[in-house]
Amino acid sequence: MSTQNFSRPQTGNTQSISATSQGTSKTERDVLSSASALAEETAGKVKEAASETAATVTGEVKNVLNRQVGGGADMLGFVARSAKRAAEDLERDSPQIAGLVRTVATQIDGYAEGLRDQSVDRMWQTAADFTRRQPALVFGLAALAGFFALRTLKSTPSIAAPPIQPSQSHYSGRTGQ
Repeated sequence: MSTQNFSRPQTGNTQSISATSQGTSKTERDVLSSASALAEETAGKVKEAASETAATVTGEVKNVLNRQVGGGADMLGFVARSAKRAAEDLERDSPQIAGLVRTVATQIDGYAEGLRDQSVDRMWQTAADFTRRQPALVFGLAALAGFFALRTLKSTPSIAAPPIQPSQSHYSGRTGQ
């Protein structure tokens, strides 16, 4: 049999195993560090791209809304011009009503001009300021609008399905006499 002693490790062998494991650990740490840096860099690029995309989409939505505001201002201008024409027609028969319609038309035209010069951001800020100054009025108007919306929905006739009943001619045994 062999006379080797297995209970004591050989010192030369332990040092080489320890050096190898330290080298492996350092390599693993370097790989993990590189992977972590790459992940952070990628996350930063994704955040930047998402931020740029959000800014682009927000800008496009604001442009569309600003064009809609311009269209609404044009529509108010049309209403004001129509009201002024109606006031001219009423002048002969009812001068007092014509004056009232003309005043309303002038006010609408002024609102249209003011609306034309505003952006969506400015309108939002104006609405927020008004809400801060007059919260009771805003909530009251919202409640009133909700009430009218509910009444409108409740008063609309629901579409009933036609009754499923056989016609009399099929069961009477008679043909159209």
